[in-house]
Amino acid sequence: MFTRRNLLQSASASVALAGGLLPPAANAASVTLSPGVPAGLDSSATMATLPGKKPLIKLSYRPPNYESPLEYFRTPITANDEFYVRYHLADIPDIDTRTYKIAVGGEGANGRAEITFDELKEFPAYEVVAVNQCSGNRRGLSQPHVPGVQWGYGAMGCARWKGARLRDVLDKVGLKTQAIEIAFDGADGPVFDKTPDFIKSLPVWKATDESTLIAYEMNGGTLPHFNGYPARLIVPGWTGTYWMKHLVTINALTRPQGGFWMKPAYRIPLGEFPVVARFTTQEDATSTPITEMVVNSLITSHADGAKVRVGKITVGGLAWDAGYGIRTVEASTDGGGTWSAATLGEDLGRYAFRPWSFDLTTKHGKNTIVVKATNRIGQTQTATLLFNGAGYHNNVMQSVTLNAG
Repeated sequence: MFTRRNLLQSASASVALAGGLLPPAANAASVTLSPGVPAGLDSSATMATLPGKKPLIKLSYRPPNYESPLEYFRTPITANDEFYVRYHLADIPDIDTRTYKIAVGGEGANGRAEITFDELKEFPAYEVVAVNQCSGNRRGLSQPHVPGVQWGYGAMGCARWKGARLRDVLDKVGLKTQAIEIAFDGADGPVFDKTPDFIKSLPVWKATDESTLIAYEMNGGTLPHFNGYPARLIVPGWTGTYWMKHLVTINALTRPQGGFWMKPAYRIPLGEFPVVARFTTQEDATSTPITEMVVNSLITSHADGAKVRVGKITVGGLAWDAGYGIRTVEASTDGGGTWSAATLGEDLGRYAFRPWSFDLTTKHGKNTIVVKATNRIGQTQTATLLFNGAGYHNNVMQSVTLNAG
């Protein structure tokens, strides 16, 4: 069986988060956190800079979990050096593409193959603009608060990804008719042997979707080290837990993938959220794996409490969903009593951030604006939190108060 350990014997030695060789992140300015995150988080979270990154909100260092600040979302494409960082495991390798290989096989495959980095780039190349959002984005806004990384609004980003379609890579070995899932492992690993390796799977139908890629480019450049270099899985429309970084193993399975990161982790109560795409081979009587993102929006032009002038101003932001497409974004200045349509901006593709803008005439004092997005299949944001113990799928309509004077 192909294993991460076997593959990495020929790769360069592991860096350094586990072994302490990675230079500490440089501290920058004081941090501005999303309103509603737990009291006291501001005493531990700081603005810090990882190699190759602009200052991000550091929520943890081992493993590295760094959130993008609000101002990095003023455009629908998130720059590589402004993109958030999310890891479950702290042993992150420095991979040499000259020795890098992806092992493809498993009991659900007709054969086995090892694909080098150069061979990966010989497959037909495809591009997709897609939002990568951590499943726990906005977890820190849950009431009551729940355990886990206390993300605010910025555990997400949207990029133009380029790579080989996963289905073309799978065609190299062929799938048996009994194959039901495709499992993935990355080169990052646990520091302690009792920590479960981060292994995920996808149903075959999603793995072979035309938009599911093994990407080696991000926004026209090389994948950043902390975003999965040299190649990572791109699963448009689905939450970031499936977007395996530093991909080294692909196994076709005839039985559901087990392990901690499929169950109990990354589960939601069955039937609680209005999702269409289901992972039925992993469902049980009470829970289902988190899959597609729910429709959502974010005001990015102004922070809560910002000072503005009296009179006409423009409020703007981003909307996104699982790929059904944003139909409308609406804004309210009377607490949801009445709604007015915002103007939608450039459509970069159904999986991308959709920019929007709304002209608002402010009056002296406090002016509160609430925004909601609705997608093309009628899903809309909620007024109250659909609470779950993991803090997933927070798409409560955002409210921002602007102080005019």
